[in-house]
Amino acid sequence: MNHDAFIVPPGAKISLKKNYDPAYKIEFAEKNDAGIKLQKDIEQIAKYQDILYAQNTYALLIIFQAMDAAGKDSTIKHVMSGVNPQGFQVFSFKAPSTEELDHDYLWRNMKALPERGRIGIFNRSYYEEVLVARVHPEILKKQQLPEYPPGNKIWKQRFEEINNFEKYLVNNGIIVLKFFLNVSKAEQKKRFLARIDSPDKNWKFSVNDVKERAFWDDYMDAYEDVFNNTSSSWAPWYVIPADRKWFTRLVVADIICTKLESLKLKYPTVSEADKQRLVEAKHMLEQEN
Repeated sequence: MNHDAFIVPPGAKISLKKNYDPAYKIEFAEKNDAGIKLQKDIEQIAKYQDILYAQNTYALLIIFQAMDAAGKDSTIKHVMSGVNPQGFQVFSFKAPSTEELDHDYLWRNMKALPERGRIGIFNRSYYEEVLVARVHPEILKKQQLPEYPPGNKIWKQRFEEINNFEKYLVNNGIIVLKFFLNVSKAEQKKRFLARIDSPDKNWKFSVNDVKERAFWDDYMDAYEDVFNNTSSSWAPWYVIPADRKWFTRLVVADIICTKLESLKLKYPTVSEADKQRLVEAKHMLEQEN
């Protein structure tokens, strides 16, 4: 699958409305057409994860950002359904706690970074600090910053800090994949109504979700600024069409597979001395009664 339709080219200035269609689905005309491909990718991710864990050289950090009801949870559930839980972890970042507010805005994410050999997923991330905090600037006051640049300069400062942070991660073997699940406002409304009408989905709905729809355009402007300033050669953004969940999962899985394949992962090899010890161990086992 060609990923050019989804990537935000580093250094480019994009428009979500003009450049990325939430209903885009390339050559896959129907849901069933993608099912076999998705299953193969899920199996490949499981295979690569096993080697990643054994090699213990790299870690993979996958970041999901989206508007509410874009399908982050279900995408994570389906795409990562084949992986070994021992080498996989998911962290969801909601409103910061009192303890977290007493630290810098990257602190809680740093604590949750995956170890070498593991895949870590951030369901929302430090990008909330240049998205929600931008749409609702009163949040900055709660962070008790001693001093910060006025106006939009604070966002430029944070973009620079985030870029440097991600560069540091990549330089130290933590590969960063960033996905924005691009759902349309109309599709979000449809999914909200489904949550209200389905008793088993009521728990997922909050009245505040509806209130946030009033800031839709502000969020889109904030997201565009994020993509235009933090899609880098070492950690580019992928804008994934999210109006069709089956297609969202297909694209995310394919990109993860491609990235893991590019690492040229290999199982560790043992020394000649270790091989001799294996021969001795085998001989001992075969001699047992």
